[in-house]
Amino acid sequence: MSNAAAYWKANLRLVIGCLIVWFIVSYGFGILLAGPLNNIRIGGYQLGFWFAQQGSIYTFVALIFFYASRMNKLDQEYNVQED
Repeated sequence: MSNAAAYWKANLRLVIGCLIVWFIVSYGFGILLAGPLNNIRIGGYQLGFWFAQQGSIYTFVALIFFYASRMNKLDQEYNVQED
């Protein structure tokens, strides 16, 4: 496998992993599991409601920083970093 193909495969694996986490948090916790999670309270709000309103946004922002960090490491690993 060429270096470019290995880099692209690693990049896709990272993107798919981030999308899975975001889907689980936003759709899973915010919609599918909202009922059971609403039995738990955080800061006075039901946890299912919190995930639907705030949790998925916080997770998305954290995923942006995680993705940027991991891509910098991948760029250095495959020697394609920006100078």
